[in-house]
Amino acid sequence: MRNRTILLRPAVAVLVGLSAATATFADVKVGDFGMTDDGTPVKVYTLTNSHGVVAKLIDRGATLIEWHVPDKNGQMADVVFGFKDLASYGSERNSYFGCTVGRVANRTAKGKFALNGKKYTLAVNNGPNHLHGGIKRSLDKVVWHGEPFENKSGQGVVFTYTSPDGEEGYPGNLSIKVTYTLTDDNELRIDYEATTDQATPVNLTNHTYFNLSGAGSPTILDHEVMLNADHYTPVDDTLIPTGEIAPVEGTVFDFRDFHTIGERVKELDDKPGGGYDHNFVLNSRPAEPGARGSLTLAAKVREPKGGRVLSVYTTEPGVQFYVGNFLTGAEGKNGQKYNYRSGFCLETQHYPDSINQPNFPSIVLEPGETYTHTCVYQIQAE
Repeated sequence: MRNRTILLRPAVAVLVGLSAATATFADVKVGDFGMTDDGTPVKVYTLTNSHGVVAKLIDRGATLIEWHVPDKNGQMADVVFGFKDLASYGSERNSYFGCTVGRVANRTAKGKFALNGKKYTLAVNNGPNHLHGGIKRSLDKVVWHGEPFENKSGQGVVFTYTSPDGEEGYPGNLSIKVTYTLTDDNELRIDYEATTDQATPVNLTNHTYFNLSGAGSPTILDHEVMLNADHYTPVDDTLIPTGEIAPVEGTVFDFRDFHTIGERVKELDDKPGGGYDHNFVLNSRPAEPGARGSLTLAAKVREPKGGRVLSVYTTEPGVQFYVGNFLTGAEGKNGQKYNYRSGFCLETQHYPDSINQPNFPSIVLEPGETYTHTCVYQIQAE
């Protein structure tokens, strides 16, 4: 996998009156968020930009737990799913809310792959398949080392973790760095890096659930979605790609123009996944002006009442669009219920099961190479 240099041009400020050039930031606030069962302390980091936008992150899973942004009337709301305490993040109620996922995000068929003539077996935790890196020591469950920072781009936290050889069945010692930056343009930028001492598959992503009306609002069916994808990867009954890269034209997967989530999702109720839970093959060129360096526009989501608009940019070839088909009403931060189809995810990544699909872009990282991936979530109000 080749090294990539990511350039980010300044974006238009979300709120007028302060430019990024004149922005001033308070110190990153660091507090206690509890202690794991084995006595490891977990910290919470509070980032604030000059417009009063606030994002909070914790060490466990290098996880985004809150993001407070204004609507068109200036009313603030926390638009991401999460919990108020550490115990809830370790419970069965946690559906990967806001965390860093890996070593290999998404599904690996039957928990098996072969690399350089050797066969590997992973935990099976999603029907017959391996999902999101494993069960006990996947990246969403371990405690990372966090270092807050502040620079001209904004405030952030650098999370680091070394996954030892054999952890969750994966080969090689994998050194990982995930950097979150909250900018004065209301962007949350996530930069991933990883190196290894053995060939190993790597496919990292963030698993934030959004509701642009505010986390805990009852539905996302009114949210309008555009995906910059002419193709998607069809799946079998267990949500493993068939290997086909199919056109979206003429299907319920055509989001090249804006459609509400609720417009066609019921057509998938009796299909694998029970709704949208599919990888979309991003077009190599932006769907509109707005690419930043090698970042491509992946998606836009509009919430019509409050006017919040989420734009997603990435360096990755795909985005998994998921609409909360498996949410069951877990209680969130302020007593909200995270109900069926009340949150959506846009996970920028390589395609599912790429390690077993030779016609998909490779996710194998070799010694001496550096894995890089950038995702930018930007929320504006219109």
